[in-house]
Amino acid sequence: MNVMLKVVPALTQIRASAWDALHDGNNPFISHAFLSGLEQYGCLRPDWGWQPQHLALWRGDELIAAAPGYLKHNSHGEFVFDHAWANAYARHGMDYFPKWLGGVPYSPVTGPRLMARNDTDRAALLAAIVGHVEAEALSSVHINFHLPDESALFNESWLARTDVQFQWQRQPQWQDFDDFLASMDHKHRKNIRQERAKVSRAGIRFVVRHGDEASDDELRAMFGFYLQTFAEYGNAPALTLPFLRHLATQLPRQLVLFLALQDDEPIAGALCLRGTDTLYGRYWGGATLPGLHFEACYYQGIEYCLREGLRRFEPGAQGEHKLARGFLPTQVQSHHWIAHPEFREALRRWCARERVEVGAYHATLLRHSPFKSSQDAP
Repeated sequence: MNVMLKVVPALTQIRASAWDALHDGNNPFISHAFLSGLEQYGCLRPDWGWQPQHLALWRGDELIAAAPGYLKHNSHGEFVFDHAWANAYARHGMDYFPKWLGGVPYSPVTGPRLMARNDTDRAALLAAIVGHVEAEALSSVHINFHLPDESALFNESWLARTDVQFQWQRQPQWQDFDDFLASMDHKHRKNIRQERAKVSRAGIRFVVRHGDEASDDELRAMFGFYLQTFAEYGNAPALTLPFLRHLATQLPRQLVLFLALQDDEPIAGALCLRGTDTLYGRYWGGATLPGLHFEACYYQGIEYCLREGLRRFEPGAQGEHKLARGFLPTQVQSHHWIAHPEFREALRRWCARERVEVGAYHATLLRHSPFKSSQDAP
């Protein structure tokens, strides 16, 4: 039976059960509920360059492979930075946009990007994606933050890029936060205890709310903290309160809020999503008090992972300050297909230099691990 690629401009055009059957459910960001919610509740604004264009491979009436995708008119909200590439195109009088992006909006989280039940269908999907981009005369394909085991699907025509994120990985000997601290050297252990003590002395306590436990007042408070952070940095917030409410109902145990209370009133919070074995830190906001950011965004999450038996904690992109708090540098990957042959070769050399620089940076960071010995570190 013939296989056909279909362009899907809205994820509601695919049944949730068919889409979610293509992945193992470990990663909430590629779930039908998360991605369709972004579309339905005003998070993908056209003036920000996001146009849903999911690519789905069908065999008759059966969905056999799919990639969450977007036609991009800028590089907003991607976290794999290609501004230099766009500028090079512009200097040569060429259009870099629109391009096609395979990934999750606003979420620099590693996860499946070529969803299928086997590698044969994944390879067929990848070839179909390139064929689609060629047919539409787009400049490029970008598969961002894909799983390491998807790398083998990309042949030599693709350009590989790496970056560094800071991630926490649980060790077998860590049963609680004290065990985690005990694996650190004296300086870092002392600093963390001092940071946590400042929060405690301020009379702040924390409550943890999953989506099905959070009241609407708590959801609105968390959304207000989120808006505050974006306003302080002069950025426009992408998420909406209806989207947050959607997550609370459609991903009730995957949405996790850490709310800081002072005199029983929420003054700050961190919004996370939970996978099968990983906690993903996404957004934070609230009062500016000594140690509060680190407690809400890192220490509460680590305690949650230890209590819930989660293996990893990914608190978001960038941030060398995370290293001192037990989040070690981890390399993440993306692959890129450039239609223009000369630009492809020029960018191949650019990517090779970048990988050397990122590798050196990663090695330097590892030498500053806060853990006492290699046996204590992930």
